[in-house]
Amino acid sequence: MSKFNLQPNSMVVAGKNVHYAWFIVLAAAVMRLATSGVRTSSSILLPVIVDFFHWSYGAVGIGFSLQWIVSGLFGPTAGWLGDRYGARWTMAIGGVLFLIGMAATGMIGYMGSHLWQFYLFFGVIVSLSMAIFQVPLTVSVTFWFRKRLGVGMGILQSSQGLGPLVWGPIMLLILNQLGLSWAFILPGVGGGLILLSLVFVFYNEPADIGLRPFGADESEPIQKSQKGEAAKVRTKTFLHRAWRTPAFWNLIGIHYWGCAGHAIILVYLVAMAVDRGLSLGAAGGAFVTLSVTSTITRFGVPIAADSIGSKWVMATCFFLQVLPIFILFFATEVWMFYAFAVLFGIGFGGEMSAFPIINRQYYGRAPVGTTYGWQMMGAGLGMATGAVLGGILRDVTGTFTSTMVLSLVLSAIGVLSIILLPTTHREQVPDWEDFLPDSAGAGESQTSPAQGD
Repeated sequence: MSKFNLQPNSMVVAGKNVHYAWFIVLAAAVMRLATSGVRTSSSILLPVIVDFFHWSYGAVGIGFSLQWIVSGLFGPTAGWLGDRYGARWTMAIGGVLFLIGMAATGMIGYMGSHLWQFYLFFGVIVSLSMAIFQVPLTVSVTFWFRKRLGVGMGILQSSQGLGPLVWGPIMLLILNQLGLSWAFILPGVGGGLILLSLVFVFYNEPADIGLRPFGADESEPIQKSQKGEAAKVRTKTFLHRAWRTPAFWNLIGIHYWGCAGHAIILVYLVAMAVDRGLSLGAAGGAFVTLSVTSTITRFGVPIAADSIGSKWVMATCFFLQVLPIFILFFATEVWMFYAFAVLFGIGFGGEMSAFPIINRQYYGRAPVGTTYGWQMMGAGLGMATGAVLGGILRDVTGTFTSTMVLSLVLSAIGVLSIILLPTTHREQVPDWEDFLPDSAGAGESQTSPAQGD
């Protein structure tokens, strides 16, 4: 046996057979990490943008809020595009838009320095690109696993947690050495090219290369999903059935409440700590601690959710977003903020990580791209709501106390919403294919044997 064979349907690494599902996960993680620079470095970029263009903090903040609003509102459409045309080419479109939007944002200083340009290039085009490739990417990964989905999703979600650790120093280096324009151009062009390169080795599903999902029984037929008009009919039929389940709408709400709650902490934690007398360095260290902790739980939580069910794992994580906030009301010492960061990081990292798992547990092999897109809409609107309302309360009251209370209340509503979810041990719409017309059946079966399972 050869020690290395990189053919997708018969991959061998160091003399061991490796299912292509693991390459898919690693490629997806790299794509997500490569394009997360601006979002994970917003606290660094915001004051630099204000100083460079002489715009107000509020005006620049609207641009960052637009990112979440636009990407959230476009989430269902992005999921629908992935379901109908496949994740691969949908992601390629997203990569092109990302490259264009980031490069154009970096050139604003040479095009008149108008605020509307920042809103258009960064707030709209870049955010559209993020929705277009991230929603289908996450959903597509779930098709590659029949077993060990939790491990695969843990690897993917951990890449998002690594964003601040990787991109923070890079952004500071670019800003210090090259200036603001290149802080958008270099990550935009570099991240876009990495994404577009990996798309060519990213397949929508195992059947595209003659494989079964990882862990599938050898008796399971190798079956390609429907595309085009048939996929449109299948997605529409499934959605009409899923819309009748309370879980569909509750998951959107849970995304909203959770993201609104943690957005307040992510945006204002450093400012809260500085207000209480900490140095900027110590306050920034607390934020880094939160990011490191969340990276660890982003990996572990999907595994737990896959093994024992997502509902109570998610409830625990949400509760760990609520409980530590009580520490903030009394925090004056450095160690108290760091204790908060560790506990909150556990909850924050685990909160989002279980959603792809629960979608598979509730809806099985249904076309869940559009469903997940609806949930991402809730997430985007929640992030924007938390960031805006948290700042308004600080401006009106002069302290962050009301802002903390708001974060606590929003996350607590998320906990209650999760408790109302049905058990994850039973599919919500197992019979949806019974309502399909004959022209939109299960898909094309292949009789060729699977390799590399």
